[in-house]
Amino acid sequence: MNLGRDEYWMQRALNLARKAEAEGEVPVGAVLVLADDDGGEQVVEGWNQPIGRCDPSAHAEIVALRQAGRAVGNYRLPGATLYVTLEPCAMCAGALVHARVGRVVYGAADPRTGAAGSVFSILSDSRNNHAPEVTGGVLGEASAEMLRSFFRSRR
Repeated sequence: MNLGRDEYWMQRALNLARKAEAEGEVPVGAVLVLADDDGGEQVVEGWNQPIGRCDPSAHAEIVALRQAGRAVGNYRLPGATLYVTLEPCAMCAGALVHARVGRVVYGAADPRTGAAGSVFSILSDSRNNHAPEVTGGVLGEASAEMLRSFFRSRR
């Protein structure tokens, strides 16, 4: 694990979460880093957009996965690393398993619907045909504070 690299990409994901918040969405951002055959990287981004798109599946992770699939011409993304500001939910975790994403790095744990170990353990369930490496808590306090602030302002 390269903490400096993880923090760099997570900071970028936090910037995308701010974009979601500016659009009236729950502030969650995701960056998917795809390794290419030449040792380079291709980066795609997503932020929460279910309200604006009228699509309950338009979570940051799903938006990034869709872009990545189109970019590489394949739904399988081995070797990819997803950086997301909030622990993935069950829907997103299932999609990450099916996409064969190699690594998932998240910021804040989600004690209500988290599927990377907080509530469910979809990403590490041995019954799946794939289990990405998972690292949690990267810039976790900054991610959690952004979410707390967002929901406080709505009350």
